[in-house]
Amino acid sequence: MLNYNEIKERKYIIVDDEPYEVVAAQVSRKQANKPVNKTKLKSLMNGRVIEHTFHMSDKVHEADMSKKNYVYIYAKGEEFWFHAEGDKSNRFVIDGDTIGNARNYIMEQDSVEFSVFTNDDDEEIITGVNLPIKIELEVTEAPPAIKGNTATGGDKLVTTKTGLKVTAPLFINVGDVIAVNTDTGEYTERVSKA
Repeated sequence: MLNYNEIKERKYIIVDDEPYEVVAAQVSRKQANKPVNKTKLKSLMNGRVIEHTFHMSDKVHEADMSKKNYVYIYAKGEEFWFHAEGDKSNRFVIDGDTIGNARNYIMEQDSVEFSVFTNDDDEEIITGVNLPIKIELEVTEAPPAIKGNTATGGDKLVTTKTGLKVTAPLFINVGDVIAVNTDTGEYTERVSKA
């Protein structure tokens, strides 16, 4: 149990039987009033952000959060199939909303990290895949560089192994491995040349 003043940023708590991440917290006191903790909480189930004020008498349970790796098997429409690492018989499906933009960065047989909320021995995968900031992807399609006015630089649209289309510099060719920012989907650098 956490007291009102122990509810701080980056803590996971349960409010109304739902897990939340504390995004912002500020303990304040106005003149003769008792201190309060004004917080912004992000729902781990649907991503919505709410404001909540905790008073001195309030106590909350800390959410039992963990990170687990699952192996991506394949996708069929908006169904993404996974199995637990080391247990290929334990297969399950995750819907496209939960996967989000990670579908552009994961390949079959990749090990993918998820945040898991445990509540009364029931495990529930929380919205979104925990992706690194940069992911390296191989370029499978790239139009040839066209000679011309490239004094100010030039860009072209390339396709990666996952099907993601990225705007990259003209010198990127098929077989090159590029790093892509997973937050923005933008090219960051060439990792290796084909």
